Amino acid sequence: MAQMKVVMKVLTMSDEKTKQKAIEAAADILGVDSIAADLKEQKLTVIGEMDAVAVVKKLKKAVGKVDILSVGPAKEEKKEEKKEEKKEEKKEEKKEEKKEEKKEEKKEEPQK
Repeated sequence: MAQMKVVMKVLTMSDEKTKQKAIEAAADILGVDSIAADLKEQKLTVIGEMDAVAVVKKLKKAVGKVDILSVGPAKEEKKEEKKEEKKEEKKEEKKEEKKEEKKEEKKEEPQK
């Protein structure tokens, strides 16, 4: 199963107590990697390799009325990972270039 991003509107999430309950309920589900809660918009975003239906069932038991706004792949995390990988590759390439330059300089010095 691939990483999924589930965005839900928790209609009963109006204060810190219910926000905390919703976060704890989502955290209990196997495969959840990250949770973000927006109290103003009453949104709860869950990212991970889990079943969206299981997340909603658990939240309904814990805090009440829950609507699913969107379910889809967690693209944002993958982009960030790719950027980090590219940065690491560039660093490695620069290190290799510096090593090659030093080797070339050492080879040129004895010839003089």
